[in-house]
Amino acid sequence: MTYYLYHIPGKKVGVTTDLKRRVEDQQGYGPGEYEIIESSDDIDFISEGEIIMQKAFGYKVDQIPYNKLNCNKNKLNMKINVTEQTTTFPCPVNKLKGQLMDNIGMTWETDHGVFFINEFSIKWIMSNIKTSMYNDQRSYIYNKAFARFYDNHQTHDYPSNGHTTRTGGLAPTGMKERSYECCDENNPCTCEPQFSKRINKYLEPSQFDLIREWADERGLYENGDTKTQALKLVEEVGETCRAILKEDFDEVIDGIGDCVVVLTNLAELQGVSIEACIDAAYQEIKNRKGKMVNGTYKKD
Repeated sequence: MTYYLYHIPGKKVGVTTDLKRRVEDQQGYGPGEYEIIESSDDIDFISEGEIIMQKAFGYKVDQIPYNKLNCNKNKLNMKINVTEQTTTFPCPVNKLKGQLMDNIGMTWETDHGVFFINEFSIKWIMSNIKTSMYNDQRSYIYNKAFARFYDNHQTHDYPSNGHTTRTGGLAPTGMKERSYECCDENNPCTCEPQFSKRINKYLEPSQFDLIREWADERGLYENGDTKTQALKLVEEVGETCRAILKEDFDEVIDGIGDCVVVLTNLAELQGVSIEACIDAAYQEIKNRKGKMVNGTYKKD
């Protein structure tokens, strides 16, 4: 069996044996919106790599390594359905507690981290469970709310690794941590050579990362909104056009840069990275045919 270590820029690093089902069908990302960092039939190697890369990117770090998940050791008794937003249980609310008690120790993976069932999490689930609007014999919880419960309570039976936060106010979009403890000048790298090489290319923050850090530090993502950023973009585009008409080269550069800053923040407030937007646009135009007409490219 082949295990794939994948990266969705601005979202997460994860492991799967089926990229199409897990990343494309379940999480909704197209082939151009994620990358494969590594693949191997060694589950321990890939599991270690997942933790290394999660730390390198500054993403949330899974409490339980991939190779320790129950679902990778034996089949679970309760068949749950996990989407980006919810976890759905195959029974009505009045039957759920018994099912949960029978599955103590069960774990499952979501976009907000790895969840598991114990006596503490059962209490939260039963207090927040909702009946499915499509089938009254099924019930569900919101994954993000469950993740916040984990953030605020030490519910797990596993030792903390110093990266326990699953939610937070802003989903990480870049390299929040610029180093990894086993890979700095004072500590020789002890991780797998393949991963240490791959980490190096990610350690330097991009200009987009720096813009997001600048905006986050100033509270733009916490207090701003897409409407004000859209109006700000119109303002910056207008200033850029005026600079072009005046043939003011320095102001043109400044105007284009300001537009990129606003677009980066607008994308972040919309819940997507600017890199993903650029890639989506490129995937749309890369095979486009057309010709230049009066200084403008016209597609066929």
